[in-house]
Amino acid sequence: MDNGLRCWKCGVSLADYSLPLRRLEECRACHAELHVCRMCEFYDTGKAKHCREPIADEVKDKTHANFCDHFKPKTGAYVPPDTAAIDKSRAALDDLFGKQ
Repeated sequence: MDNGLRCWKCGVSLADYSLPLRRLEECRACHAELHVCRMCEFYDTGKAKHCREPIADEVKDKTHANFCDHFKPKTGAYVPPDTAAIDKSRAALDDLFGKQ
C-alpha cells in the first residue's frame, strides 16, 4: 500500500516503509535519516525555529534524526531542485568570470 511518502533528500518512494517511521530509519537509496525536521509536516522555514508546533523543542540540525515527539512524516517533503535556475546561475557566473 502506497503511503505517498518520499525521501526528503532524494525523492525515492517510501511506500514499503512501515509507519510510524523509527527514529533511526534511513532511506535505502541515499541513506538519509528520515525522522528529521525536513521530513515533518510541521517543518516551515517561515516560522520561528522552522516549526509550526509551538511547544516543540528547537532542533538545530533539521537534516539529522531527532527525538521530537511531534514528528509526523509529510508527503510533500521532497522538493526537486530547480535545475533551470541552477543552470542559469552557472551560465551567469561563467560569463562573469570569462569561462567558455
